[in-house]
Amino acid sequence: MQKITVLIPIFNEANTLNEILKKVENADLCGLEKEIILIDDCSTDGTKELYATLPYKVLYHDVNQGKGAAIRTGLKEATGDIVIIQDADLEYDPSDYKDLIKLIIEDNADVAYGTRLNGGKPSRAFMFHHLLGNKLLTFLTNILYNTTLTDMETCYKAFRADFIKDIDIKSNRFDFEPEITAKVLKKGARLYELPISYYGREYAEGKKITWKDGFHAIWALIKFRFVD
Repeated sequence: MQKITVLIPIFNEANTLNEILKKVENADLCGLEKEIILIDDCSTDGTKELYATLPYKVLYHDVNQGKGAAIRTGLKEATGDIVIIQDADLEYDPSDYKDLIKLIIEDNADVAYGTRLNGGKPSRAFMFHHLLGNKLLTFLTNILYNTTLTDMETCYKAFRADFIKDIDIKSNRFDFEPEITAKVLKKGARLYELPISYYGREYAEGKKITWKDGFHAIWALIKFRFVD
């Protein structure tokens, strides 16, 4: 039986962790065996106290390094045939897993992205500057890599495990998203997008990405176009 590994990078998500884990547990995984790996990126809000009650593998960072570093740590321990990334907040709904991983199971895709910008699923209104930044970064991705993505910055990215493990991930923070996109495209991945739901957070609700990360993303897209 094939297995799916759900990687959940975590930084200060005590208020949402248990709820998102319930949603992951209830997700339709097309009959796949499930492995959940939590990567704690040096949380300081009480999140760590929750792990003792959970039946999952937990990996720890001694200092905060960022989402990319957490995913890199998790991939070293992942044993699934498919890997999907799940943020520990409640912005993304694991009920959307099924259609993404089905593309990989049926050998139509090496990589599947869930797009928040293609319609067909519930989507909370974006902050305008986030939407503008997202569209700019996706537009730049399409120019540099000759593709037609609609949502490069999406969290929901599912991969054939052998495909992503063959990629040397260097980015530590949110620039993981443009780096991994650049590298799967340069490797000639069969990359598909499907609409997903999106329940975005405001900064007051714990959202962490800022405008500064946009500049790092631009640099990553340009840099990884020409270097590995």
